[in-house]
Amino acid sequence: MSSLVSGHLGALTHTGLPAALIICIAVGCYFIGNINPAILIGKAYGVDVKREGSGNAGMTNAMRTIGKRAGVLTFIIDVAKGLFPTLIVGHVAGMSFGMLCGILVAVGHIWPVVYGLSGGKGVSTCFGVVLAFDARLALILIALVLLWAFVTKRVSAGTLIACACAVPIAYFLDPMDVLPTLIIIALVVIGHRGNIVRLLKGTEPKMSFGNRDS
Repeated sequence: MSSLVSGHLGALTHTGLPAALIICIAVGCYFIGNINPAILIGKAYGVDVKREGSGNAGMTNAMRTIGKRAGVLTFIIDVAKGLFPTLIVGHVAGMSFGMLCGILVAVGHIWPVVYGLSGGKGVSTCFGVVLAFDARLALILIALVLLWAFVTKRVSAGTLIACACAVPIAYFLDPMDVLPTLIIIALVVIGHRGNIVRLLKGTEPKMSFGNRDS
């Protein structure tokens, strides 16, 4: 693990960009994460997703409280938030810095200063980040989420099972993916701490999105 850390740190010190620009890019990526489509789409429909359903500002609750189209649009935007900053910064300054910026986008999504540090759980955004640095890993993880969400009828359970498998899969595919994957998984697990408590108690609700389609 120490060699992986030193490898990424070494890459970060050779971005070829001025320190001031690096700081501006990092801060900008955090604020990109603050853009929350579930909240914005909810406002357009007159729905406060922070007060309806589970209270989470993410895809699942947008789908539950606003409708399927809103949930799909939320997912697409949240994935794009993680995908494109990671890809663009990675292309310009190296993928290690791109990964860091993607992680900062996820941090900004989960703890957005513009919404009082209360955002979504970061699953879709983190998926976008992983998709940017290893599409194979991202597709395997999303398949695990969908499979176990279907089996358990709980998206949170599918997500956490995928999290448990993520680091070994990352190591098998590319050891350099392990550190960013570990950080991303930690963010997702922290965002799901309430779900973990409910799963252990057997009180986590099953998937139910009603009949809304708009």
